[in-house]
Amino acid sequence: MDQDEASTTVDNIVTQFNTYEDFLDSQITTLDLYYLEDEGLARQLVELGYRGTGEVVRREDFEARKAAIEIARLAERTQKKTLTSAGKDLHDNFLKALAVREEDNRSGKVSSVIFIRDRNSHGQEVSGYIDYAHRLKTEDFEVYFSGKKRLLPRPTDMSFYNWDSHIAVWNSTPNYQVIADNPEGLLFKYKRDRKILNVDPKAQPGDNSTRSPILTELYTQVVIFDHISRRKT
Repeated sequence: MDQDEASTTVDNIVTQFNTYEDFLDSQITTLDLYYLEDEGLARQLVELGYRGTGEVVRREDFEARKAAIEIARLAERTQKKTLTSAGKDLHDNFLKALAVREEDNRSGKVSSVIFIRDRNSHGQEVSGYIDYAHRLKTEDFEVYFSGKKRLLPRPTDMSFYNWDSHIAVWNSTPNYQVIADNPEGLLFKYKRDRKILNVDPKAQPGDNSTRSPILTELYTQVVIFDHISRRKT
C-alpha cells in the first residue's frame, strides 16, 4: 500500500469511528472473544496486528489524524463565522465587491483602499479613502452587508473631505502611512512592503496594485484599490 492509499485508509477509519477503542472493537470477532476471554487482550492483539479483520492502524496515527480533522473543522467554522458577508443575498455591485475582498483583507493577503464620494445624512457631499482591512478589524460590517447602514468615509479614516464645510483630514492607519504633502497628489505607503499606492486616476496605482471603479446605485462614486504585498514573512 502506498502513502496516499494508507492516508486515505486512516482518514476513512477516523471518520467512521469516534475513538481508537471503537475501531479496535470493530476488528474483534465473536470467536476472538470466545478463545481469548479478555476484551482488553483482544484489543491489544488487534493493535499489534495479530488479530483483526481489516487494516492495521497505529494509535498515534489515528489520534493525530483525528486531531487534525477536528482542527480543520474548527478553523472552517471560525472562518465562516468571521466572514460577515457569508450567506448574504447581495444585489449591489459595491457590496458584492466588498464581499469578494473580505476574506483576503482579513487574512492580510490583500489590502484594499476604498474611495467613496456621496452625501451624508445631512445632505453634505463627502469623500474619502477607507482602509478596508483596518475597518474590518475595528467595527462590525454586519450592518453594511445587511443594508442597515451605508459605509461612508469618516474623519478618522485615511482621508476625509467635506465639500460643504471644506474640512480636510488625513490619518495614517496600522497598514498605511499617509503622504499628504506630495505636490502631485495624495499618496499612501503600505507599511509591510513600503510600496507607494498612487490614487490619482490619471496615474498608475503602483507596484502590485490595481484600480477598480465600481458601478453602484448606492453611491455617487466608488473606486477600490487592491494592493498585494510581496514582502516575505
